[in-house]
Amino acid sequence: MSIHSHRRASVYACARLKLTMAASFGVCRLRFRSLRRVERFFIGLESQTQRRLTSTIPAIKAHAGKDTAKAVKKANDKTFRAIQEERRERAERSVLISCPPRFNEKKFLDYLSNHGTINKHFFYSSYGAYAVVEFSSKESITSLKEKTNIPAVEHEAAVPFKSRLLSLKWPGSQSNNQSMPNFQEQSPPSIGDITKLLLEKDSVDEQLICLTEALQITEENISLRFLVCSLLGDIAGAYFPECIIRPFGSTVNSFGKLGCDVDMILDLDGIYAKSQKKASGLSLEYQVKRGASERAVTQSILSVIGKCVDQFGPGCVGVQNILQARCPLVRFSHQPSGFQCDLTANNRVAMKSSELLFLYGQLDPRVRHLVFSVRCWARVHSITSSIPGAWITNFSLTVMVVFFLQQRSPPILPTLDRLKELAGPSDKCVIEGNDCTIVSDLSKIALQNNTDTLATLLQEFFEFYGNFPFNKASINIRKGKEQTKPETTALYIQNPFETTLNVSKNVNATQLERFVKLCQESAWLFQKGDILNRSSSESAESVLPWGFTALLLPSVTSGAGVKSRRKRKLEPASSRIKNLLDSLKIKGAETVSKKGSANSSR
Repeated sequence: MSIHSHRRASVYACARLKLTMAASFGVCRLRFRSLRRVERFFIGLESQTQRRLTSTIPAIKAHAGKDTAKAVKKANDKTFRAIQEERRERAERSVLISCPPRFNEKKFLDYLSNHGTINKHFFYSSYGAYAVVEFSSKESITSLKEKTNIPAVEHEAAVPFKSRLLSLKWPGSQSNNQSMPNFQEQSPPSIGDITKLLLEKDSVDEQLICLTEALQITEENISLRFLVCSLLGDIAGAYFPECIIRPFGSTVNSFGKLGCDVDMILDLDGIYAKSQKKASGLSLEYQVKRGASERAVTQSILSVIGKCVDQFGPGCVGVQNILQARCPLVRFSHQPSGFQCDLTANNRVAMKSSELLFLYGQLDPRVRHLVFSVRCWARVHSITSSIPGAWITNFSLTVMVVFFLQQRSPPILPTLDRLKELAGPSDKCVIEGNDCTIVSDLSKIALQNNTDTLATLLQEFFEFYGNFPFNKASINIRKGKEQTKPETTALYIQNPFETTLNVSKNVNATQLERFVKLCQESAWLFQKGDILNRSSSESAESVLPWGFTALLLPSVTSGAGVKSRRKRKLEPASSRIKNLLDSLKIKGAETVSKKGSANSSR
């Protein structure tokens, strides 16, 4: 019997035992505020919600699996660095324009075309209407700036900063007859909208694919993120003319969700690289001011840039200098785009981690589908949070998925050591003494033939971590196997490149226990099976939660730390789940009956 079979058998027994002792916490705090609201959503949508879905669902379907699928296919033919450099160059040829509530799109584009050929453009809404316009050359940006005016206000009241964030002044009245442009969606769909969409699918695999397509960042959203980095680079360039601000993390690693933060790096390495020129005979060096340490220099640079962004950066609000953190950063909101931004300096290891996850995401489409589904499941059950604390982070969850896929038989993903072995001389990368070398050419990576379905992988992910020996073992994707924990933290996930660091050091025993119990419960629901298949006799209006949507129902596992609930004697988990589903069926029947009565009365 394989290790997975042993774990599966033991996790079922462990799950049943622990679930019968668990106290219900029902904390689905992200979207489902109470069981009553869940029942109301799944059985009889409120008229207001129904009206919203009629507009939101088609929008999700429209962008799902269209431009993004093409982009992923195209990405497979290029290296990570080539893709990022191409997007950065396009951003430098783009402008962001605030538009009036109503205007003529054709007239607007015709006016801009006087300055050069427009490659792409799109509109979106964030504190007003905005347009992203990409020209074919930088000369068009120069021409446009020459015809753009500084606002006519008193001299002391306006900072004369000529950025590529512009405002369109529309002459004359703005009548309601003006046609509205088509706005691209930049916000994530609600869990209710997603669930409605998933209930229409015919299998768990289709649900997980649909979930990824609905949540993932669109190409337009990525373009906007790179443009925001480019606009900030214009500000930083006043101090460091050859610096580059690059996005990293979710924006570029292929696992980003609509609405996620924009993580940025102030990259000064290019300045050093261009100045290191070998010369024989006489040479010159720039005079520089030395700091007490590299960290002190980083803090000083970010402090100055942060103050400049706060005082002179158009659209940048709520600037915070968080310079005493392990990785100093400047946090702010960019109102025109609606993004929350974190700026660090020379965090090259983080960029390399982004490249690693991007590579894993491109090797097999199941990787991204599994990561998106696990992250969605974790967020609905408050395993992850946007607020810093003891929660498991999205990065840690992603590494856990990668580790699980390395454990398959045959493995779906190679180890990090294997990616290092396949690397060529040009891939050599050492950052602050850490060997960060990985292969950049995906064609060099030979994958084994694993045909597991997404449903199987999701079920066995829950089984794997529902019975993982967290008390003594650590997760290491460099070796692809369990290793003894080097320290007594609740959860130990080795940093892929800075191997002495634990990326999950913040997670406490209580949060880990909640994660494990939720994994056990989800595995048990998969084993039970009757709620994971859609009944062919059910109509679209009366369909009950099934498949992945059933895993998003409020949990029946214990609310860790709630002593009053521990004292109560609870019925077995299987009975409580059955009662929950019976309740939903009864309410569903009542809703259908009421609808039938209402229709007959008409």
